[in-house]
Amino acid sequence: RFKNAQGKNEFVHTLNGSGLAVGRTLVAVLENYQQADGSVVIPKALVPYMGGVEVLVP
Repeated sequence: RFKNAQGKNEFVHTLNGSGLAVGRTLVAVLENYQQADGSVVIPKALVPYMGGVEVLVP
């Protein structure tokens, strides 16, 4: 967090994935949510960012 010009605490925003290692994050999701048939179940927290898609099918 940082204090803005008015002295109010605000959250810092990141650009281009600089807050997370995007590749490692994607691999972690794939490793933990891949099913035996090769499909990947999207974690509930990410479904809104996937346009409502809940499962990726090869």
